[in-house]
Amino acid sequence: MEIKIPAIGESIVEATIAQWHKQSGDQVAKDELLCELETDKITLEIHAEVAGVLKIEAEEGQTVKVGAVIARLVESDAAAETPPPVEASPKETSPAPATVKIQTAPPAPTKAENPTPPPPPQPAAEEPEGRVTRRPMSPIRRKIAERLLAARQQTAMATTFNEADLSRIVELRRKHGENFQQRHGVKLGLLPFFIKACAEALQEFPEVNARIDGNDIVYQHFYDIGIAVAAEMGLLVPVIREVPCRDFADLQKTLDDFAARAKVSRIELAELDGGTFSISNGGVYGSLLSTPLLNPPQSAILGLHAIQDRPVARDGQVVIRPMMNLALSYDHRLIDGRQAVEFLLRIKTMVEEPEEMLLEL
Repeated sequence: MEIKIPAIGESIVEATIAQWHKQSGDQVAKDELLCELETDKITLEIHAEVAGVLKIEAEEGQTVKVGAVIARLVESDAAAETPPPVEASPKETSPAPATVKIQTAPPAPTKAENPTPPPPPQPAAEEPEGRVTRRPMSPIRRKIAERLLAARQQTAMATTFNEADLSRIVELRRKHGENFQQRHGVKLGLLPFFIKACAEALQEFPEVNARIDGNDIVYQHFYDIGIAVAAEMGLLVPVIREVPCRDFADLQKTLDDFAARAKVSRIELAELDGGTFSISNGGVYGSLLSTPLLNPPQSAILGLHAIQDRPVARDGQVVIRPMMNLALSYDHRLIDGRQAVEFLLRIKTMVEEPEEMLLEL
C-alpha cells in the first residue's frame, strides 16, 4: 500500500516531512501514527490505514509534492509470505595468489620542474564547531515571516493606545465564577469579554471590519474573530465564527479547545481562514505594552496586555485599580485615526462596564 502526501487544501502544493515516528522495517498496527507533515499553514499526522511493515522512501526534512509517495506498507499477510533471505553456504575455494606491491621512489624533481604551490589559506567565514547551530526554516516559520514582513511593507500600519480599568470584570469573575463553572463546565476567562466587546464595536465601525481588495473596499457583514494562540511550530490564529451568535460559555469552550489542540498541532486548515479581525493577548506572557502586527488581509488587530495594579485618579482620589494597556494596530489606508481611537474607546467602555454584555449565568 502506498502512503502519499494527501490533498490538504487548494493553496497547498507541497509538505515537509517533519518527523517519522517509525523506522523503515518496523511492524506497525492499523491507525498507528507514522509521521508528521508540516506545510506553510498547518501540521498534520499520517496514520497507518492497515497493519504491515513500513518501507520509508522519503526522509525527515524532505519537501515533497502533494500526491507523492513517501512510504509503502507491506501488509502483514504479504510480509509473512515473503521468505527470509537464505544465506548461501560457504564454498571451499582455493586462496587467491598473494600479490606483491613494489613501491619505487618518485624521481627527484629536476631544476626545470616547479614544485606544487601550497594551497591558499582558508577564509575564517565559519564559526568554530559548537558555537552555532544552523537549521533551515520550517515551512510554517517561513510563512509566518513572509506574512509579518508583508504586513509592514504592504500596509500603512499605525497603532493607537488606551488603558482599561478591569475592576468590574475582576469582580464579576470573582462573584460568579464558581456558579458559571458549575453550570457550563468551564472557567470564565478574560478573553470572552473582549471578544464580545470587539464584535459589538465592529458592528458600529464597519471600516474596521472591512478589507482592501485592489481599488475596492470590501465591507464584511459577518464577524469572525481570529485569536492568536501559541503553538510549538509558531503562532497560529484560528478563527471563531459568527461571534455575535455565541454566548460566553460557548466562547470560553472554543478558546480552551483551540489552546489544547494548538499545543499538539491539531488546528485544522479551515479554522485559520476567513477572519475579519484578530486579537493577540501578549499579557499571558507578561507583556505590558506592544504593537501587534496586522494579519492581512484584515485591517485591524487588538493587542491585550498584562493586568497590573496601578494608582489611578477616581473622583479626585488616588486609588489602586487592575489596569490593562490596550493597543489597536490598523491599516491607515482604510481606517482614519479618529475611527481607530473611537473604536478602541468603545471597547474600553464595554469592558469597564461589562454588565451590558450578557453572561448567561
